[in-house]
Formats: sequence, structure tokens, C-alpha cells
Amino acid sequence: MPDSIVIIPTYNEKENIERMIRSVLTLPHDFHILIVDDGSPDGTASIVKSLQTEYNGRLFIEERSGKLGLGTAYIHGFKWSIRHQYDYIYEMDADFSHNPNDLLRMRQACADGADVAVGSRYITGVNVVNWPMGRVIMSYYASVYVRLITGEDVRDFTAGFMCYKRRVLQTVNLDKIKFVGYAFQIEMKYTAIKHGFKLIEVPIIFTDRTEGASKMTKGIFKEAVFGVLQMKFNSMFRKYPEGE
Repeated sequence: MPDSIVIIPTYNEKENIERMIRSVLTLPHDFHILIVDDGSPDGTASIVKSLQTEYNGRLFIEERSGKLGLGTAYIHGFKWSIRHQYDYIYEMDADFSHNPNDLLRMRQACADGADVAVGSRYITGVNVVNWPMGRVIMSYYASVYVRLITGEDVRDFTAGFMCYKRRVLQTVNLDKIKFVGYAFQIEMKYTAIKHGFKLIEVPIIFTDRTEGASKMTKGIFKEAVFGVLQMKFNSMFRKYPEGE
């Protein structure tokens, strides 16, 4: 059975989704894709379904009713992927801000011994294209802030381009992950580290979307800022079993 599944949450991604699916499924590795669509009114799910015959057994879709949050979409996908026994489980955006070719490098990092591979914008400087300077500064210093609060040396704590070995997601209690916005990415990395798993950052170049609309809001950013303090406080009273 193929070992790798790429989870792509979608909401109104009709401009990008077919091209992204084809880009991933033509890579020189047998990746599978799971789309988790939150009731996109623009027909994203219909586009995915129209491609399932062409990519029979490699392209899957789970449809949910309404926007339920990025974190819950990934957790839904994680549980689905664990049930289907994939060894390498990825998070990836649909909008080409994440380069599909980097999936191969992240898989190699995990094959070489990492438990979690992070597609990192900040491990070799600041590798972001097409973002306004204000957003670059906000994102970069968000990770600085998280490092300061948690004491963990991860350069890109808010990254959403990830590869997890299945045993990480089986060990982490996914039902205890509390955040649903971009703080979800911070909480998942921090929880994996606290369980003793090895996290490696793989340098990538992040390119802002050219099609479709960004999902970032002030509320999502606020959740990340205040959620980190709550997460760190809660961790002081929680026991983390070591990952095997």
C-alpha cells in the first residue's frame, strides 16, 4: 500500500484545486490526497469529484457542512489517515503557497529519522515571496514570541506545511487539541515535542497565493497570540507520555 497521504483542507479553492491535485499526483512518488472540504459554495468539491475517476484510489474527499475551522479539518483528516494506515501524513494548503515538490524533501527528512518535518520559512533567513512587509514581520515575530513563551527552538512555529509519522498522531491525543485556527499549528508542534518526538525543519520558499482569497483574519491571529500563553500554562499541569 502507498505510504503517503497529503491532507488539503479547502474552502472556495476552485481556482487552485485541480492544478494542485495534478501537481501532487504527478510527483515521482505515489502520494495520495485527501481533500477535506467545508461546504465550499464555489463548487470546489465538484471539481475534486470529477477527478476521482481519473485518479481512482489515489484521490479522496471528505465533505463537511460549513466552515468548522482549519484545526478541525486537519484532525478529521488525521483520524481518517490513521484508520487507513498511512505512514506519512502531510498538511498542505491548496493555494500553491506550499510547493508540491517540497513534499519529497519532507518525506525524506522523516525517512531519515525525523518524527515531524516542518516546511520552514525561517530556518535559513526569511524565505517568503509576495507577502506585504507587515505580514512578514507579524509572522516572523509570532514564531519569536512562541519560542520565548515555550522555550522550544522552532524557527517557524506557525508553519502549516508539515509531515507527521503516523505514530506521532496516534500518540498525541487529537481530541485534546483545543485550537482551531492558526494556533492549531503551534499547539500540534508543541505537543509533539512535549511527547519526545524529533522535529526537523526543512527550508522552503513560501509564495503567497495568486488565486483565491486568503483565510487569515484578526480573530485567528488573536487566538494564536493569547492561545500560546494558555497552552504553556496548561502544559505545566499535564503529563506527556513519551512517544515510542
